[in-house]
Parts: sequence; structure tokens; C-alpha cells
Amino acid sequence: MWFLYQLAMAAGLGVAAPVLLARRGRHYLPTLPARLGRLPEARGTRPLWLHAASVGEAGVAATLARALPPDLDLVVTTVTPTGQAAAKKLFAPLTVGGRSVVVTYLPFDLGLLVGRFLDRYAPRALVLFESELWPLLLRDCHRRSVPVAVLNARISDRSYGRMKRAGRLYRRFLLDPLGRLGAQSPQDEERLLSLGAGSVRTSLTGNLKFDTPEPAPVADLEQALRDLAGDRPILIAGSTMPGEEPIVLDAFERLDREALLVLAPRHPERFDEVWREVEERSLPGIRRSRIAAAGDTAPRSASPPGIVLLDSLGELASIYRLASAALIGGTLVPTGGHNPIEAARFGVPVIVGPSMENFRRIARDLEAADGVTVAADGEALTEAWRRCLDDPAGAAEQGWRGMAVVDRNRGAVERSVELLSELVDLD
Repeated sequence: MWFLYQLAMAAGLGVAAPVLLARRGRHYLPTLPARLGRLPEARGTRPLWLHAASVGEAGVAATLARALPPDLDLVVTTVTPTGQAAAKKLFAPLTVGGRSVVVTYLPFDLGLLVGRFLDRYAPRALVLFESELWPLLLRDCHRRSVPVAVLNARISDRSYGRMKRAGRLYRRFLLDPLGRLGAQSPQDEERLLSLGAGSVRTSLTGNLKFDTPEPAPVADLEQALRDLAGDRPILIAGSTMPGEEPIVLDAFERLDREALLVLAPRHPERFDEVWREVEERSLPGIRRSRIAAAGDTAPRSASPPGIVLLDSLGELASIYRLASAALIGGTLVPTGGHNPIEAARFGVPVIVGPSMENFRRIARDLEAADGVTVAADGEALTEAWRRCLDDPAGAAEQGWRGMAVVDRNRGAVERSVELLSELVDLD
């Protein structure tokens, strides 16, 4: 059976690779050497392995790591290049105090590659975040007596349906090898238990994203944005997805208010595509990379930019603090949404579209506290922006209510460390 699984995995990679390389080769090509076994040298002894698939999970992993003993060595893996860049940046300050940190990519789920990784680093335990489960990886960890915990565990509506259909197969290959499960919300805990996770292994630890610290200011960018904005308020549309930028730009053109829009696509390989959309509309704009290259706020022109394309990595979370209102991307198109906590923590008025399935509990708490505006479409987004700009005092009150929701939900780090310490020696 495992031979057939690996054969199917290898065949799937063989079919998918040409398509991915053709469409997103520049993005994914740098990941291949490590995922195929060319790993950095091991450092330290008996490291704890933290796997964070992408940017959001890398932030969660770093939040947990700050609460662990300062001399505990770490191996951190990601899947995406953006996650890798975020992990290297977030974990660099955590190498003080004698701790070693190796950041690399997760191997493909094939026996030879997983075995090589485990041989190289000999981790004391593996910590997975949210929903990143690979059956052969879990099998090999179990065979080598490497305990596995899943923290910040969540199960989306779509995933839950697939898992229910898989029944005993899901429980046997993806749940039984786990030592501990820490669920984000009561609904996630209930779903895990209904899928067969034993009540002894599963507990409600809360969402680690509420405990992530404020990102450090990016002083040069923040000053540049203030200079570009002048007396105008700053609107941010963060982590936008395909099909969403036209909606956002249409809404901004209808606004009929003086403002600077910072547009931040989620995926870096789409930066050029989104910039072409801005240029085709003849909107005055500038790319963040152009600001950096020019060493100034903007090229000299008769009219100030109305749009800044944030074609950079790792800066969005910091500049939310400048916003008069922030749209959370991935919510105006049916992709499940992105993390609203990044903006809400600053007391910024948060706007989301109707698609928040990936953050259902957070969205529900924000709505209950009147700490978020739900815009059903682009026209509603325009109206939401107008209200924020025309009534800044009311917008500020909504922002403070959202920030209070974030503050009330902190504490997941302590509960997660306690759960992990039941599974493995952290000293």
C-alpha cells in the first residue's frame, strides 16, 4: 500500500511539475533542491522540528518559538518560498542565547526523502501547524518514535467533508500517528473528535495568531507612504487574490474621495500582472520597488500617485498601522479569506467580503462586537470606505472594538506550550 502511495505521489509530482514550472517556475524552482534532498547541514542537538507551510504559519511558529526555552535548537520547514523568506526573517532574532535554527524546505512525501531528512536532523519531536498532514511523514515519525503534535489545528468546511468521507482511512493514517492536537476553536475541537481523535490527545488551546506580536515598523516605507499621501488618508487592500484587484480598483475609482490606496497582492508572481491592471486604467501609481530604487518617495510628476503597489514581501503586516481602513483580501472572491487580526490589532477599521470560511470564528467574534464591516461586493466596499473617511470618529470606535476582540482572545501560546510539554521534553 505504501509503495502504491509513493508511486501515486511521484506520478502526481511528475504530472504537476511541468505545469507549475511553466506557470510559476520562478516562484517554485528555488524550492526543489531542498525538497529533493539537498539539505543544509545540521546544527545543534536534538532539535525541535517546526513545520510552517507558508507565511501565516511561519508567524505562528515564531510566536510559539519565543515561548520555548532559549537554548532549544530548532529546525523550521516551509513549503512556499514566501513562507521560507518569512521564516528566515522571523527566526533570525531567535538564534541568540546559544540556540541554533536551521530553516529549509519540507521534503516531498516520499520515503527516501523523508528518511534522509530524519537522518540528517534527528528531531526530538515534530510540531505541525493548522492542517498540514502528510501520511508517509507521519508514518516514518511514528516508526522512529518521533512524537508529533498539531497546534493551532483547524478544519475548514471543505476539508471536513472530505475527511468524513475518508472515514477510517483518515483516522488511521492522519490522526492515529499524532500524539497531541491543540484546536483553534470549539468547532475545530468538535470536528476533530468526530473524526476519531481521542479526547485524551485533543484539547482546545485557542488561536496562536491572536498572540503574534506586532511586527516591527518598516521606517523607510512608512515615511515614504506618509509623504506620498500628504494630507490624504491611506486605504490598504491586503493579500488580494486573482479576480479581486479589478473589484478593488473599481471601488476605489468610484470613491470620489481623496485617498492613497496601497494594493498588496497575496502572491509575488502576480505583482507584474496587477501592475498592468493599474497601468491599463491610466491610474497614477508607483510600485514599492520603484520607491526603493529611486531612493525617494516617488518620481517627479504633476500629480501624486493614487495607488502604491506593494510588490515586496514581509512588509504588509507592519503598514496596516497607517491605514484609515483596511480591506482583508481573499474575501471578495470565494477563497476563504485571510487573517484579519493583522489589521485589527492596530485598532484599524477592518473590512471583509463575504468569504471568510478560513477564519470563521474570528469573523464571528468581530461581527458580534461590531468590530468589522462586511462588504458583499465592490459597491458595498466603496460605501464602506466612504463611511470610514466621512466619519473618522465612528471608524476609530469600530477599530477599537476590533482590537478589543484581539486582546480578549490572547493566551493560546501558554496553553500550546503546556500541551507540547506533555508530549516531549523541552529542556
